[in-house]
Amino acid sequence: MKAKLVNEVEDLRKTLRRHEYLYYVLDQPEVSDAEYDALMNRLRDLETQHPELITPDSPSQRVGGKPREGFVKVPHSAPMLSLDNALNENELRAFDGRVRELLGSEPYQYVAELKLDGLSMAAHYSESRLAQAVTRGDGRVGEDVTENARTIRSLPLRTSSSPDHFEVRGETVMLRRAFERLNLDRDEKGLSRFANPRNAAAGSLRVLDPAITASRRLEFYAYFLLVDGRPHFTTHWESLNALAKMGFKVNHNRKLCKDLDELLAFCGEWEAKRDDLPYEIDGVVVKVDSITQQGRLGFTAKAPRWAIAYKYAARQAITSVENIGVQVGRTGALTPVAHLAPVEVSGVTVSRATLHNEDEIDRLGLQIGDSVVIERSGDVIPKVVRVHTQGSYRRRFEMPKHCPVCGGKVVREEGESASRCINTNCPARLKESILHFASRGVMTIDGMGDVLVEQLVDRGMVQSVADIYDFTVEKLTQLERMGRKSASNLIRNIDKSKQNGLPRVINALGIRFVGERTAVFLAEEFGDLDKIATAKVDALQKAEEVGPKVAESIYQFFREPRNQELIERLRGAGLQFEYRLKRKVGGPLAGMTFVLTGALSALSREDARQRIESAGGKVASAVSKKTTFVVVGDDPGSKLDKAQELGIAVIDEKQLIELLEGKV
Repeated sequence: MKAKLVNEVEDLRKTLRRHEYLYYVLDQPEVSDAEYDALMNRLRDLETQHPELITPDSPSQRVGGKPREGFVKVPHSAPMLSLDNALNENELRAFDGRVRELLGSEPYQYVAELKLDGLSMAAHYSESRLAQAVTRGDGRVGEDVTENARTIRSLPLRTSSSPDHFEVRGETVMLRRAFERLNLDRDEKGLSRFANPRNAAAGSLRVLDPAITASRRLEFYAYFLLVDGRPHFTTHWESLNALAKMGFKVNHNRKLCKDLDELLAFCGEWEAKRDDLPYEIDGVVVKVDSITQQGRLGFTAKAPRWAIAYKYAARQAITSVENIGVQVGRTGALTPVAHLAPVEVSGVTVSRATLHNEDEIDRLGLQIGDSVVIERSGDVIPKVVRVHTQGSYRRRFEMPKHCPVCGGKVVREEGESASRCINTNCPARLKESILHFASRGVMTIDGMGDVLVEQLVDRGMVQSVADIYDFTVEKLTQLERMGRKSASNLIRNIDKSKQNGLPRVINALGIRFVGERTAVFLAEEFGDLDKIATAKVDALQKAEEVGPKVAESIYQFFREPRNQELIERLRGAGLQFEYRLKRKVGGPLAGMTFVLTGALSALSREDARQRIESAGGKVASAVSKKTTFVVVGDDPGSKLDKAQELGIAVIDEKQLIELLEGKV
């Protein structure tokens, strides 16, 4: 009986994997949705009754796990480098000329692939099963998004015969129809729309709840197969074909081009047909096919010499500016937006276009009533390129003096292009303010992540950063996925944050130009938040590394009535407004200046700084001839190079601790 059950479960899995491949990869379904759902429900019923039969690669296990608190950083097996761009035919010909010159008389071919507008991701497989998925990140280190990636139906959880351990790199995209459905759904819920499919795909892959990712219907198109960080085949074309045979979705709109003429023809063909595709593209990726030749061509500091992205020109149209409104972004920046007479650009009706800031409006010479040329930058975001003709009845735009969202004061700092609302509790910037306030190294309120903050603000449960100190278990359990235990833990973390010192409180306020380091200098100079709040600009500049620009920003922040109200509420909540830790006069590190670079293992950055300063030393942000020691952790930056250039002594964390303990 047991053997029969095991066989039925395995047969169901094989059948479901086949139908997933036919539907999500080949787009050739053989059964109806109802028939597929019936098979899946039967498998889930059997696995529920016999949980010992559940395996990680079962089709029923694509969506699982609880929402996470954040994403772990993961180094790539080999850098995921960006590509240089060719913006026109001449630049593509120049690229071909460089390839021809470097390869001499050798014949070579190109692989041309459509440049999908999405988010790059690396999927690692072990024994044919998906083991880990990592975003591109900065190209060297990405984020582990495995649980979210498992929900992508075109990404196999299990592959056919292949190397034991391999890596597949590709593009995660959202199809146009899924993007339209998502924005309609957000409209109905009163949420802000995503600007374009790429942003929607990136946001969907990085949400903390895999169930949300699953609902967004992402697609994964594979384009690289690596083993131990290196190509597995002798040509890129072989690699693409192998990926398709292994069950991955590989874009069939690709071509092996024997010369530049074939390549240019391919680029021209798809530029004309791009609007007919189910996904957004912004060009063609061109790669030398031979892996051996790729190796000889090598890399520049930022990109491979054997590949380039041929970018299509943005599509343009002419329309008139009927008005100019203002949007307030999450950092408080006010962005003027042109309200246009609706016009179609490459199949999309455009009625709004960003104008960036006042300087850009002046540069364009634009006034309300003018006729303008607009284009969809990156084929998605509309922008005004230039004034086409001046209108008969023109009217100048003036940036408002008060925020159109909250009525707070609007300030434009000298030398800055953007005007900003400086009210920390402005609804337009509240989510970002709360996330900064609660983040690790600021007030460090574990559990206060993106998903929770979005719920709190969208439901109107938080209208000020200070509101988080009024939470109760009963109030928090009204939220989705928030039980009493989680609510109690969050309140405990919020209460714990009240013990953070004044430097963290200053940093948490979100004053422009004031980060962790400047907050420490302000606390040390004034010793009391009230003294900082009442100080004049000249007095503020007495704090170390606080110049006129930073001092003016601090001064303006504390003049805003809404920020004054926030300060009083935080005082009432019991936050620390006085600085108890002063730099020690004398001590084992007296007269020494330290610079920290890289990740320390035993000490956090703040712990290291506090211990150095309590021992009489000083921590600087940049290496100079006055630096005594540069403390180097894992993955040090350019500060190490600067130290070696100047002949500054370099020590590790262990040696720093020995200095702190007076052992050296």
